[in-house]
Amino acid sequence: MKLHTLLSYLHALVKYEGDNPDITSIENDNRKVKDGSLFVCIQGYTVDGHEFAKSAVDNGASAILAERPLDLPVPVIVVRDTKRAMAVLADAFYGHPTQKLCLIGITGTNGKTTTSHLLEKIFGDQQQTTGLIGTMYTKIADQTYETKNTTPDSVTLQQAFHQMIEANVDTAIMEVSSHALELGRVHGCDYDIAVFTNLTQDHLDFHKTMEHYKQAKSLLFSQLGNTYIENRPKYAVLNADDEAAEDFIKATAATVVTYGIDKPADVVAKDIHISAKGTAFTLVFANEERQVQLQLMGKFSVYNVLAAISAALCAGVDLDASIQSIEEVKGVSGRFELVSAGQAFPVIVDYAHTPDSLENVLKTVQEFAEKKIFVVVGCGGDRDKTKRPLMAKIACQFATLPIFTSDNPRSENPSQILRDMETGVAGQLYKVIEDRREAIAYAVSQAEAGDVILIAGKGHETYQLIGDQVLHFDDREEAKKAILNK
Repeated sequence: MKLHTLLSYLHALVKYEGDNPDITSIENDNRKVKDGSLFVCIQGYTVDGHEFAKSAVDNGASAILAERPLDLPVPVIVVRDTKRAMAVLADAFYGHPTQKLCLIGITGTNGKTTTSHLLEKIFGDQQQTTGLIGTMYTKIADQTYETKNTTPDSVTLQQAFHQMIEANVDTAIMEVSSHALELGRVHGCDYDIAVFTNLTQDHLDFHKTMEHYKQAKSLLFSQLGNTYIENRPKYAVLNADDEAAEDFIKATAATVVTYGIDKPADVVAKDIHISAKGTAFTLVFANEERQVQLQLMGKFSVYNVLAAISAALCAGVDLDASIQSIEEVKGVSGRFELVSAGQAFPVIVDYAHTPDSLENVLKTVQEFAEKKIFVVVGCGGDRDKTKRPLMAKIACQFATLPIFTSDNPRSENPSQILRDMETGVAGQLYKVIEDRREAIAYAVSQAEAGDVILIAGKGHETYQLIGDQVLHFDDREEAKKAILNK
């Protein structure tokens, strides 16, 4: 695409009448620049992309998008906000891909990954080709790619959506983080259905207050648009049991569909029964009832299922077909995942890393634990410190023996993180074992038939972040080793 053609998508106040080279790609990482790239200078938290503009030119960039004039031998287009402009240009460069498929965005503190995988199963069973973008990976049809962020930047996103169009994807499902909404990474994404799971404390290191966190989440629903197009309706799927839903209803002009357990909603679950084999409930929709038998466990799983079924209904999938698909799901990697190595007690690995998610998972364990509950749990470094004592308090409240340990300390001292956790449980029963491998081994060594071990916080992750090192570590592997060595 010619530079002038690409820039024509920006607003009229951006004036440029210089050279008109071919643009072969848009990049915001100078290391990815090749001949013909447009390099976008992004001002980050620790790095200023303007400092790498010369390197980008040396690597072959044909033009630079910047927030200030730069003395370089290629066209430099100056805009007020390069992040905003990058989103517009990426959408245009890749041919407005999200306008050509059904796009479902899922936001919330907990449940995004499970809900997205449930939807992938539903649409796949409808013979649709699907795309998935989230915490664990990006998946385009049958190809899987690694991801660094739950929601990538706008260029990476639009490139992925373009690949989806090339792969004939019908429906794309993506997790939408509050960071991405706040930072404008999803500008240009034309969502058809936006789903809200829940809002509980997390990321306050970034958002500072729960009100700001909620406002960031609300952007997904306000960005559904303000028009009603007959052949492409927009839907906001909201958890009626969460207080934030009322604010999101006000924020959106889209058709609202609610789901819930405790409050009146369009899609409701009642008569919930949880056992060690799964969860059964009655689903009520449009005055009709269906019996649902999940292989998934816990009340939180029911919420995820309701969210997925509600979104599928909005996309035109038959209710019975959705239920049949979901009943076949055995689980999602690192989400209440059972580790079996011949032991006489359940060992569960779960991604629970917020106070609410930890409480939900432990309450589910209480439903079937016959004797003691062990929980191995820590808190990440360089993240919201205020939730550390809360995590410890919940562990002590709902488990027989909490074991506090290290969990991605990053640049912080693991011992200090553990001391922060301990401030919430003075005088209560718990054990501190800083080394995560030793903590898991200790829990396994102490457990007997009828007990349950929950290893919380990392779930699907296969690493520990210590300082600037990324060390291989998988809770599931460590649990199996400990069991076999018992």
